[in-house]
Amino acid sequence: MNAMARLHPEQPREFLRVDQDVSYNWEYDATRRQLMRLYENAKRDQWNPTERLDWSTDVDPESELIPDAGIGIYGSPMWNKLTDAERRRLRHEAITWQLCQFLHGEQGALLATAQIVDSVPWYEAKQYGATQVMDEARHVEVYRRFVQEKLEHEYPVNPKLKSLLDQILTDSRWDMKFLGMQIIVEGLALAAFGVMRDTASNALLRDLTAAVIEDESRHVAFGVLSLREFCRDLTEKEREEREDFVYEACVLMRDRITNREVWESMGMDPDECIEVSDQSPIAKEFRYRLFSKIVPNVKSLGLLSDRQRARFEALGILQYETNTTSDVDADAEEERRIRAGEIEAPPVAA
Repeated sequence: MNAMARLHPEQPREFLRVDQDVSYNWEYDATRRQLMRLYENAKRDQWNPTERLDWSTDVDPESELIPDAGIGIYGSPMWNKLTDAERRRLRHEAITWQLCQFLHGEQGALLATAQIVDSVPWYEAKQYGATQVMDEARHVEVYRRFVQEKLEHEYPVNPKLKSLLDQILTDSRWDMKFLGMQIIVEGLALAAFGVMRDTASNALLRDLTAAVIEDESRHVAFGVLSLREFCRDLTEKEREEREDFVYEACVLMRDRITNREVWESMGMDPDECIEVSDQSPIAKEFRYRLFSKIVPNVKSLGLLSDRQRARFEALGILQYETNTTSDVDADAEEERRIRAGEIEAPPVAA
């Protein structure tokens, strides 16, 4: 496929009609100091992909850009039956599918964060959200460039991922956009990026992923900080609605975002490949990284009621409740060290 081929040549653009409020805020006191400090950190940590990354690095898409153990069927009888040529092709298909989903997810994040800037009622959140819009544009840039210039092969957006992004983008409530994008999708991204950063053998792919992760950890903290305040005042009905959304998103991520298209393109039985992949060590590592972030964050928002706990237990993800701390706890630790005089606080914009 030509490097400049389009992901949807028959439909290069898609339009959604969105009903949402646009919120001015004329109060500029900036009393939410944690959000303002996050804003300062975001300004400080901006980076330019053209300067930071070495785009002259050679990339062989049929080599082990990530170890073969990162392919779900590795070590199975299906893997053992593949010829060397088929394995090389599978490596190309698998890494392309994964990076294309990163690319599509980042475009969804770009659109959703722009909506958040419009609709969130707090001045501090608007200001930080503007820095995330720049982050997401940068992430789209680096994945688009890697896919088109280095892989020269593309996959469309996974239908289940697209369904989740559409739900976030078309919901009129700003807090649901926060919950869906900042907690769920960004948690998904952190898990996937973390596995890739730790296993990538290609220097450009590793450095690109590490740079993106620096931004993503701030994005999750942004969601937790903003939603903690909002969720305190939810009615029981409103809380249940948000718990239902979180639960459905967790089911989607655990069971349904699969690379069926890869197995079909290889002429293999997709159902059998998905079943084997789901039990692979790399899949288990991914689920751990994903839900050990999401479940503590959901708990910190007050969205882990007894009803929700029972559903998470049935999904097999409640075990991650105590595996780690929420992403925003690192921010709280920084706050404690500033108060103790152990580190200097960054300046807060006037």
